[in-house]
Amino acid sequence: MGSNRIRRASAVALAAATAFAATACGSGGGSGSGDTGGVVTISVNGLPPATQTVDRKNFEDDVKAFEASHPNIRIDAHEGLMDPKTFAAKLAGGQLEDVYYVYFTDPAGLIQRHQAADITPYLKDVPALADVKPGLQDVFKGKDGKVYGLPTGNYSMGLVYNRELFTKAGLDPDKPPTDWDGVRTAAQKITALGDGTVGYADFSKNNQGGWHLTSWIYSLGGDVATRDDSGKWKAAVDSDAAHKALQYLHDMRWTDDSMGSRQLLEIPDVQKMMGAGKLGMYLAGPDNIPTIVKQFERKYDEYGLAAMPGTATLGGGDGFMFNPKDTPAKIKAGLAWVQWKYLDPEHEETATKKSAGSDIPIGLPQPDLLDGKNGDAVRAIHAKYANVPQKNYQPFVDRSAEVEVKVEPPNAQQIYTVLDGVMQAVLTKQDADLDGLLKDAQKKVDSILATAL
Repeated sequence: MGSNRIRRASAVALAAATAFAATACGSGGGSGSGDTGGVVTISVNGLPPATQTVDRKNFEDDVKAFEASHPNIRIDAHEGLMDPKTFAAKLAGGQLEDVYYVYFTDPAGLIQRHQAADITPYLKDVPALADVKPGLQDVFKGKDGKVYGLPTGNYSMGLVYNRELFTKAGLDPDKPPTDWDGVRTAAQKITALGDGTVGYADFSKNNQGGWHLTSWIYSLGGDVATRDDSGKWKAAVDSDAAHKALQYLHDMRWTDDSMGSRQLLEIPDVQKMMGAGKLGMYLAGPDNIPTIVKQFERKYDEYGLAAMPGTATLGGGDGFMFNPKDTPAKIKAGLAWVQWKYLDPEHEETATKKSAGSDIPIGLPQPDLLDGKNGDAVRAIHAKYANVPQKNYQPFVDRSAEVEVKVEPPNAQQIYTVLDGVMQAVLTKQDADLDGLLKDAQKKVDSILATAL
């Protein structure tokens, strides 16, 4: 996303939507904590701060329930998440948690640097793993085929749209666009409503423009970075797919005038436009809808969610990996916790039922970690307690199998800074040289990828 801070906020919102949490209570920290008297203590980060009273209490309640059902395991929860700047020092100093939180962009480098434990021998104790979506589990696999972690949350980009504006513009809100030609046509019709209405908006600053341009390129069959057989990363920005993406943006902005004259937008700007009822569509994850509803006092019925136009989308997520210094007992205990907390439908029903009486949205189409019988069970639970109009998100669900979810490129934030400049030029300069912009970006991204693992 535009920044780790923004991605973390999205992940937390999605986790709250399905009542996912982590841990609390216990004794000493890091991998130095011993296994004594048959009781294993594991440290896990991610404990909400005391200022987040509801989240923290849910955390603590979960730990109590887990420890009651697993009397030989104790959880020592630490505040904070993974910080790449301090990770190596914590590991070297014995301060890294036994089970630690990561984004999907982290595992490849951690595995290559031998900073995560191989958990493959212990996966027989995680029966729910058989139903984890293969693409999500692959994020935690090394080139050696071994597994080094488990996914616990995910998101993918789709198209958030205003159903009322679709209807006013003569569009069917139950059949949103599935390709960019359709988006362009719909944006023109919505803009034609007048009164300051904008058909489509996109980001172009604070790395959010580069994040979205990456999504566009993926959707049109391209890549931002590719890896050769030797494992070396190379830029793939200067491509037909990227040129098509820029041409669509240029034409909607300058030929159709369906993106409005105000540019250099970021997330709050676009959410405000949508919340004011003046925007037809923009790219976002499902978690944006409750944000708009709550912040701008709108209704869930006003908004729909479609899958990303095209054939692929940018996605991400999070999970947990294990300290390379962990004992087998700690790895087994950590796997028991992760499975119970994130992959167990029985616990999911307890947590969802507990949230049903609050204003936490239940029934958004993500996180969606599981297939098979466990996936069916979780989706049935969410449908049972849903307090949002799931039919509005059916276009997203119906095409999810057709749209490949691709993770962010390595050194993503640096790359997004480069691509921000490309988005800004296209959206603010009518005579922008699309080919020149891509050739220049290709060189810069290649330089950034020279340090990628």
